Amino acid sequence: MEKIAICFTGYGRAVIEKINTEAKKAGINPVIPYVSGEGKDYPGFTKVTGGLCAFVQEAFSRGQAILFVGAMGICIRAIAPFVRDKMTDSPVLVIDDAGRYVIPVLAGHVGGANKLAVIIAKLLHAEPVLTTSTDVNGAFSADVYAREENLSIANRDGIKKVSAKAIEGKAITLSVKDYPPKEPVDIIVADRTDAEYDLLLRPRLYTLGVGMKRDKDPADAEAFLLMILEEQKLTTDDLYAICTIDVKQDEPALRTFSQKYGVPLITFDAPLLKKAEGTFTASAFVEQTVGVDNVCERAAMLGAGSGAVMIMKKTAAEGITAAIGKRRYGREDRTWEE
Repeated sequence: MEKIAICFTGYGRAVIEKINTEAKKAGINPVIPYVSGEGKDYPGFTKVTGGLCAFVQEAFSRGQAILFVGAMGICIRAIAPFVRDKMTDSPVLVIDDAGRYVIPVLAGHVGGANKLAVIIAKLLHAEPVLTTSTDVNGAFSADVYAREENLSIANRDGIKKVSAKAIEGKAITLSVKDYPPKEPVDIIVADRTDAEYDLLLRPRLYTLGVGMKRDKDPADAEAFLLMILEEQKLTTDDLYAICTIDVKQDEPALRTFSQKYGVPLITFDAPLLKKAEGTFTASAFVEQTVGVDNVCERAAMLGAGSGAVMIMKKTAAEGITAAIGKRRYGREDRTWEE
């Protein structure tokens, strides 16, 4: 996930520069630095000229994590108009001008703000201030588990039930392997609904293979890809990954879609794409351009892994192609539906 940081004073500038210095030492991607305020013109920092609200709105639309270095009040007023849903909001953090405290404000679990706060705090030798109940009490967090295991949450109300039980120190039962479970469980990981549980976590079974021309408009690409998913009765929550060729990994349209919907972007080089098993829609033009006769179908199948099936072959719009693959369960003798 792309991370941006904004400061308002010279002290804040120093904090951001320290984060990036230490991040580079640790092999972590640096934050993208911004500055707001009259007379502020720091080398390497992009000046925010359209106002904080427009800045935040753009970051939310791209799914970027936002670090405010300054007062909590500035952050709250800036993000308030755009806070919508804990499952889709961008991660937001506040760091004081002295770099002593790192506070996740929004999307602590699903968005990963809590985890990011801990990482940044280590870089700054600061204190992460976590306020979510499961973190404070050292309890199991179902939504963090779902995020780390790349599972989608089917019934969000179940998070509260499971979290409340965990905070009280009660055991949490989870069924991953056995379906149906032999007895009622708190959490079940399955692509089914006919079982007793408090929380259903669905495996993300589908890969979206994409090929596109250079500099495709992100809004046009998003509209096309969402349309493709809708036609297959899928949503972005069903996606395990977006897959493409490595030469397209920096395409703004792909990165924006990946960040906005929280779907990993996986890339393969041409020689590896050629090894994908199956019958694919060949294009001499594509092969001449990128070194392999098909990108979207081959990438979808490689991303879906061994035993995958293609549920939608190459579909094209102006300057973009897409295909959808479906993964198999962890054991070769069954799929999630069996």
